[in-house]
Amino acid sequence: MSDTVEGKAPRRVDIAIVGGGLVGASLGCALAPLIERHGVTVAVIEAAPLPMDLDAPWQPSFDARASAIAEGSVRHFRTLGLWGDLAEQASPIRHIHVSEQGRLGATRLNAEELGSEALGQVIPNAWLGRVLHRRLAELPLAWHCPASVEQIQPWNEGHRLTLSDGASLEAGLTVLAEGGRSGLKERLGIESRERPYGQVALIAGVEVDRPHDGRAYERFTSDGPIALLPLQGQAMELVWTHEAGQEGARLAMADGDFLAQLQRAFGDRAGRFRRVGRRHAYPLSLVTARETTRPGLAVMGNAAHALHPVAGQGFNLALRGVMDLVAAIENGVGKGEAPGSAATLADFEARRGGDRHDVIRFSDGLIRLFGLDSTLLSHARAAGLVGLNLVGPLRRTLARRAMGVER
Repeated sequence: MSDTVEGKAPRRVDIAIVGGGLVGASLGCALAPLIERHGVTVAVIEAAPLPMDLDAPWQPSFDARASAIAEGSVRHFRTLGLWGDLAEQASPIRHIHVSEQGRLGATRLNAEELGSEALGQVIPNAWLGRVLHRRLAELPLAWHCPASVEQIQPWNEGHRLTLSDGASLEAGLTVLAEGGRSGLKERLGIESRERPYGQVALIAGVEVDRPHDGRAYERFTSDGPIALLPLQGQAMELVWTHEAGQEGARLAMADGDFLAQLQRAFGDRAGRFRRVGRRHAYPLSLVTARETTRPGLAVMGNAAHALHPVAGQGFNLALRGVMDLVAAIENGVGKGEAPGSAATLADFEARRGGDRHDVIRFSDGLIRLFGLDSTLLSHARAAGLVGLNLVGPLRRTLARRAMGVER
């Protein structure tokens, strides 16, 4: 899927999306009404080759990574007409259990208490990507895949992009949505604040010996948080945080030894762990771009903010950013403004600023609070978890914010 115009004059597009991953593909899908109703022209540049047959029979992998989709994000996907397909492989989160190792305190959040069928959903990333790209294939987009941006330069209230496939684009709005893969932010002089946590997330699929009943777990241990997310059947996704340098031994362990250590750290609340898939490790840092907009430029997804996975808010925050950018563009188009105009991007920033700040502060504060090794603080945390479980309104407010239905 490549649209190459080698040897021709640069192609003019209203919006160039750099990155066709989950965030960039979601943005492309969300722009469909503007493409169809207002003739907005869009190009997507993706460096990784995509599967040739997006309609091939689905082969779920036990090792597949998954994303926790908050209820607010489910509503966004319904608006985009995508939820029917996504739901085929989605697993609902009906309960969340939060606890701290060695302490009696715990908080339990329940969808039923909030009058909802689920607090969120867990979807394998491979399936999420397939559904998004099937929708993109139906739209009149200019696809450049596989291709990367070799040069990017300010141009006439936008940017000129020179691509590795020989194409050249002149874009009124360029959206960086490719994480930190190519260093485009650095080439444009956009600095990032980075605060390493000194931790590594070990991610794997695990299987338990009893139905999980849609229950997700967050358990804080002396080594770091352990999260379990429900998948279809009796499978769950494990996110086990380790102190940097300590994950190597567990990556190399035989499956039986790994499962035994996981059982000791997590306990029996989810049942007995009886199978583990391939393990992967990722260093954890809080990364925030110092600028998320410039004339003719927007920075989104992990390129704008990389969060600790403890609260499961990274993709949900990015998807809200996608919807807010599209709303700002649509509002601007209605007033005769170009997608990359200063007024449109100021509108986008006004919509995003508070939500982005609050989620980053909450995620960072949570990991720092539970990462502090203090007997007094440990007792206070336990009391706080007990108190939160007892105070219904406060617990419901926390749950609604985590669901992405209240800001």
